[in-house]
Amino acid sequence: MTLNKPLWTPWSAADARAWIRLPTDQDHKYTRGVLGVVTGSRQYPGAAVLGCAAALATGLGMVRFYPGTAGAGLATLVLQRCPEVVVVPGQVNAWLLGSGVAPAGGWSLSLWLRHRQMAATRTQAAATVLDAGALHLAGTLSGPTLITPHAGELATLLCARGVPVSHQTIAGDPHHWAALAQQTLGVTVLLKGAHSVVAGEGVCIALPPSTPWLSTAGTGDVLAGMVGALVASHQAQLSVQPALLAHLAATAAWLHAQAAQGASGGAPLTASGLIAAIPLALRMLLAEDTLHL
Repeated sequence: MTLNKPLWTPWSAADARAWIRLPTDQDHKYTRGVLGVVTGSRQYPGAAVLGCAAALATGLGMVRFYPGTAGAGLATLVLQRCPEVVVVPGQVNAWLLGSGVAPAGGWSLSLWLRHRQMAATRTQAAATVLDAGALHLAGTLSGPTLITPHAGELATLLCARGVPVSHQTIAGDPHHWAALAQQTLGVTVLLKGAHSVVAGEGVCIALPPSTPWLSTAGTGDVLAGMVGALVASHQAQLSVQPALLAHLAATAAWLHAQAAQGASGGAPLTASGLIAAIPLALRMLLAEDTLHL
């Protein structure tokens, strides 16, 4: 496939700050964004816990968790960490699917798909973030779609769509392969790695390098939750301009890296520690804005 070489734009604190939606005195939990979450499994329950906690720490009105085939036990684990999470089906503004789920196996999205088909039109058009075990749905959903693969996952996805490539090749040129994946799959691509990149419709964004201490279990689940929160809180804009999904993905990745720097301080970090550092990273980002008023 021939791909025109795109112009890659760096992402800065000022860019990220523009996509943090601040609540007003007219807001309530529904207007601030409701994220529907279908993540985790019996094998990987922590992914659901981490994703929900990260979404709440990033800021939105509500997280609705759907345990699906994993059952009530997974919902109990989520509620033990995050009692704010709602486990009753209802209105959502965006979806996060697939974190902690085996790729295309051992798990079914049938309950979610049935709920989606029965839901109102506004839910059907909601933006969807696909991670890990839900990546195979890329290009099959209505509404804006963002995928968040690492190099290995993107290689698997592209090979399944007739584009043979290895994860080593993707890791060696993430800019090219993210842009090609966006064109091939018709979705916004946040390709995770030491140098994360975002490729969307008409926009390609290069993120600053992140700390190598991020290469530990669960940090990708945290990023997925952060992206989901930002997408849910901007659904009104996305319904008019779906291409803005790339800006939200880049902001989440930028904030994720900043929180990692704070959680690490040059030492090992954990996914739980990363979540705890998200509010401080947000406070620092917003405080910079006040200094320039």
